[in-house]
Amino acid sequence: MTSLSPARAFDWSNLGVRAASAAVLLPAALGAVWFEMGPGQPAWPFLLMVVAAVSLLCVEWGGMTAPSAKTRVSTAVCAAVLTAVFFAQRENMAIAWGALVAGGALAAVVARGVAERPGNAALGVFYIGAAAVCFIWMRSMPQGRWWILMAFAVAWAADIAAYLVGNLIGGPKLWPRFSPNKTWAGFLGGLAAAMIAAVALAAFPVFQLNPWAAALAGLCGGLAGMAGDLWESMLKRRFGVKDSGDLIPGHGGLLDRVDGLMFVVVVLSLFRLVNHLGWGH
Repeated sequence: MTSLSPARAFDWSNLGVRAASAAVLLPAALGAVWFEMGPGQPAWPFLLMVVAAVSLLCVEWGGMTAPSAKTRVSTAVCAAVLTAVFFAQRENMAIAWGALVAGGALAAVVARGVAERPGNAALGVFYIGAAAVCFIWMRSMPQGRWWILMAFAVAWAADIAAYLVGNLIGGPKLWPRFSPNKTWAGFLGGLAAAMIAAVALAAFPVFQLNPWAAALAGLCGGLAGMAGDLWESMLKRRFGVKDSGDLIPGHGGLLDRVDGLMFVVVVLSLFRLVNHLGWGH
């Protein structure tokens, strides 16, 4: 029978650097999402943010999965994802998803041609591209700003609460084989915070989502964020790297920072679709 370990001393060593990085990145991301050229039309910084993020993520993916040919693999993955982003931005969603499928196949061919594993290149296209297409689609929908804010709030609340609660309480490990620092206490604390964040946003009258629907969205989004974090830990263990990169002080690479958010965006896009069809108002 596993017993809970006593609360341990809080690990402050990395918190200040993480907070400073967040203080720079959060206002830029929120501003890019919020400002519009017209009703429902995001301003150019939004697309610029998506293109820049996709490009950086693809560079990190190539460096992590294909170190001997990272430039070619990164370029192939990036070209495939940005093609899908272009069609998603023009609201041709069927073509955007088709471009991901075709782009994944072409990236696999390129990887094979430089003696790298084709499956890794194709996985990068789908992993990065699905989140990017869903992100653009959700922003283009009515109340798109609010749904994107919910995705941010759920992902960040779950991540921060899991970090704080896990460090303060400690206890049994969640999945020590792939992520030795994560605990069950942090996992449950993150889920609770994700639900609270979603319900708090739904309290704004302009956001047409009832509290129970918001709580469910927060719960599923929180689970998705945790899954994305664990998925990234498994990938890094598989490819033998500590971080996906060193772009963000205190966090590693951009992929280390948005791994949970990418899963949250996909899950909340499904909630947004169901909500658009009449559920949860």
